[in-house]
Amino acid sequence: MRNIDILCIGEVLVDFIGHQTGVNINETRDYHRYLGGSPTNVAMNSARLGLKSVLVAAVGNDAFGEYVFKRLEEVGVDTKYIKTVEGKPTSVIFVSRTESTPDFIPFREADYRITQNQVNKHVLKDTTIFHTTCFALSKDPAQTTILKKAEEAYNLGCTLSIDVNYAKKLWDSQAQALKVIKAYCKFDPLVKISEDDMLRLFEEELSHDEIFNFFHSEGVGTVCLTLGSRGVKLSQKGKGIIQLPAIKVDNVMDATGAGDAFWSGFLFAYIKEKPMEKCLEVALQLAALKLQNVGRLPDNINILSELL
Repeated sequence: MRNIDILCIGEVLVDFIGHQTGVNINETRDYHRYLGGSPTNVAMNSARLGLKSVLVAAVGNDAFGEYVFKRLEEVGVDTKYIKTVEGKPTSVIFVSRTESTPDFIPFREADYRITQNQVNKHVLKDTTIFHTTCFALSKDPAQTTILKKAEEAYNLGCTLSIDVNYAKKLWDSQAQALKVIKAYCKFDPLVKISEDDMLRLFEEELSHDEIFNFFHSEGVGTVCLTLGSRGVKLSQKGKGIIQLPAIKVDNVMDATGAGDAFWSGFLFAYIKEKPMEKCLEVALQLAALKLQNVGRLPDNINILSELL
């Protein structure tokens, strides 16, 4: 038995999400503060689903860093592997409020300063799922740390996971991003991608089969492609495609974090050893719940009861 259900390693950010809906950042007048960062969202959602959740990250020694610890501890995320970086502020990001993929401007200082001494083999040996993101892999020392620890985790029998949330502005080049993504894919992670991510990564519109074949050829067994309002497609190497429609949401409040909510639901059901189709159903339910709320999933909702 492994005591840690999910170890999320990567960016913790303070999100400032626009108050005005459907406008770009240059037209947004007011912002509301939320805790963000894709691995952080997954860690928090997982803890609220009743899983034992650990976050490995880095914050500044400042008021935002204090806010990060407070919010994570409130929901039961294990914070003892989060490093406080002296002399660098906690990373913040400004995000437009939208029904589709939001625009963002990152101010990155502490988030990528994750070092190898933050996680040892005993922790990885006790972990079921090791999860990260393309955002987290975009900058050293986090990039080197995550790739090294991913290899250790894989060799210790962990299931790996990645959200390939590629954004050009975070990387030195597309070629570098592809090289790093391929390096992580060698460890057969569960892969979450979106159509928007893939259009940005490949800089051309590939068919779904071409996208699936790319990841399968790099060593990935399971690829989950989210299609926004059209639902989701999942490809398992040698087993064909599962496709499910999205749950209709009449009033979309905010799409920020919807992909993280989706993947939290998927990994939750996966850890509970549910069949793939059930994992997708739970994922879609959690994503629909998120779309109806601004920021993260609301405090006053018992997530678990919503999914059962």
